[in-house]
Amino acid sequence: MKEIYLKAIASAVGAKLWQVENCADMFAEGDTIPFISRYRKEKTGGMDDATVAEVKHWVDVYTEMEVRKATIIKTIEEAGALDESLRERIENCVDSVELEDIYLPWRPKRRTRATAARELGLEPLADLMWKLGTRDPLASAKAYVKGSPALGDKPGAEDAGQALAGARDIIAERLSETETIRRDLRAIFKVRRLEAKATKAASGNPDAAKYRNYFDFKMPLDRMPSHNLLAVLRAEKEGFLSIGLDTDAEKCGNKIYYDFCQAQGYPGGALAEQIKEAVADSFKRLLEPSITSEVIREAKAKADAESIKVFGENLRQLLLQAPVGQKRTMAIDPGFRNGCKIACLDEQGGLLYHTVVFPHPPQNEKVKALMAIQGMLEKYNIQAVAIGNGTASRETEEFMRRVQLPEGCKLWTVSEDGASIYSASEIAREEFPDEDVTVRGAVSIGRRLMDPLSELVKIDPKNLGVGQYQHDVDQGLLKEKLEGTVESCVNSVGVNLNTASPYLLSYVAGIGPGLAANIVAWRSGNGAFRSRRELLKVPRLGPKAFEQCAGFLRIRDAENPLDGSAVHPESYHIVDAMARSLGVSTRELVGNGELCARIKAEDFVDGDVGLPTVQDILKELAKPGLDPREQASEFAFADDIHELEDLKTGMELPGIVTNITAFGAFVDIGLHDNGLVHVSQMGPRGTDPTRVVKLHQHIRVRVLSVDLDRGRISLGLA
Repeated sequence: MKEIYLKAIASAVGAKLWQVENCADMFAEGDTIPFISRYRKEKTGGMDDATVAEVKHWVDVYTEMEVRKATIIKTIEEAGALDESLRERIENCVDSVELEDIYLPWRPKRRTRATAARELGLEPLADLMWKLGTRDPLASAKAYVKGSPALGDKPGAEDAGQALAGARDIIAERLSETETIRRDLRAIFKVRRLEAKATKAASGNPDAAKYRNYFDFKMPLDRMPSHNLLAVLRAEKEGFLSIGLDTDAEKCGNKIYYDFCQAQGYPGGALAEQIKEAVADSFKRLLEPSITSEVIREAKAKADAESIKVFGENLRQLLLQAPVGQKRTMAIDPGFRNGCKIACLDEQGGLLYHTVVFPHPPQNEKVKALMAIQGMLEKYNIQAVAIGNGTASRETEEFMRRVQLPEGCKLWTVSEDGASIYSASEIAREEFPDEDVTVRGAVSIGRRLMDPLSELVKIDPKNLGVGQYQHDVDQGLLKEKLEGTVESCVNSVGVNLNTASPYLLSYVAGIGPGLAANIVAWRSGNGAFRSRRELLKVPRLGPKAFEQCAGFLRIRDAENPLDGSAVHPESYHIVDAMARSLGVSTRELVGNGELCARIKAEDFVDGDVGLPTVQDILKELAKPGLDPREQASEFAFADDIHELEDLKTGMELPGIVTNITAFGAFVDIGLHDNGLVHVSQMGPRGTDPTRVVKLHQHIRVRVLSVDLDRGRISLGLA
């Protein structure tokens, strides 16, 4: 990759040039983000996976830009306008907006008024006026009226007035394509206010009511919070708002005229009037709509980035929430009229039994339900109960607290977001071809409690209920961020090679869906993997894929204990050397923190193996295969809160954070409607909510206000 791009990336991510260059080289060799950030710290200077991912994003951006430049150069060259100076400007450009500004005069465009004027043969007149070559433009225009010998084979204008109008159209288009003018106007527009007004379609429309705060809205674009901008743009798209910038046409026109005069000189008399008229037309017809769209598009791109960042962080927290572990689990998908769907699962999440009970209205079969549940708890040796947090969740939880649970068995509330999507998916049909969607949904709830990461990877992250305007942001960037987040989480936890589903395996570095299917097929045909090296027997899994994935796959109770750790096979010889230096076997060293503490990392630094790698090895040896996720903890809502009317200002209540946005956090306090802790309640202006609370965190909140009509609860942190 060219040095100009590497320098631009280094500046964008706040890294050294050599770090970015090494990353770019490794990407070119097919190395993955998790592998680079975990096992190539010497080459990255210890970059975390988020920074490596950002470098990868910019590498892709500039790779595409290089292709775009080739197209631009070819087009300008075919127009006969490419000289070395222009070629050099294009090749050294690292800003996409600047690149498109350079290209604009030659970019193919649809038929315009300037095109029609050129077809009449009026471009020489426009050139004359542009270069201040006439004092009397009206007299000069007469040479371009039909029948004039100066026209050659061009038809010419009907009269001098039409000739002048055509020349102004050409000048207006040139002004709109002038780099300095566009750059100056962008700077002006970016600090103007965005104004929104309700359209006729919004009047009396119930779908427009949610946008009523924006029906007469003004805010400086450069200070507009991302959620406000995305909401306004969505309302405009739905036809409920008209938007624009409060640009000052007179001020902008004067600026365009000044820029023209700076380049060409000051026209006088009648010519000055012609140029000013072209300037006014250029601004109103061409520049204002174009620059307004550009500036709003740029602001939206920033809002997208903020929203996607929040979504990614929420997803990370959701995927890395504490697992209960391999316990026999009763999963309950609660409901009223259609009953509570129950699924009993074994330690691996396999379905043992399912049924439906009706403890709530209208059936009210409480005794029958109680006996059925009590029997299932005993028969299947249930160790944990997962209750979905949807309709009738609170009532089901209260009912289950009357049940005599086995010793050590606890109740847990589990998010249902996306469970219905999973239950109707191809993945669910493959796993449970003989069960209906209600059973699949209940199973998903139970498995989420046991291991959230393993279950949630089966669901499109956009359906997990943790986003902010996820359908309005750049879908390509969103997909890149979310897939990268899932990949990062899976690889940070590690995957059991002998039990992982193909969906989980597909997110392991270097594997993907095809190899994941091959691994599962090999496992089914040959039995459990006994060593990581056996992966090389899997069809199409070659040395490169092995290099990328091996360190993230775990084999429990393997012959070589390092196969159950995060130590990469390429470093096994280092561990063997460490063990020899202490006079013990490798097996004796693995998991022995006391022995590991006696090893000096510096003694094993050699060649490409630097201190960061050796330190990581020692850390892993002390606690091999340690799951980085926290332990699950119990939670209970306030017993006396069941309806909105039960809430009183000043009450302090327990709650669970269900979603985090740029404007605050939504908290479940045990009611149908979640409450909102606005960002203003979290700290000083500019506070990032993701740094104050975490998704699914258990917190205490204080009730600030309750809007019974709108079902809104305003909360503060207690």
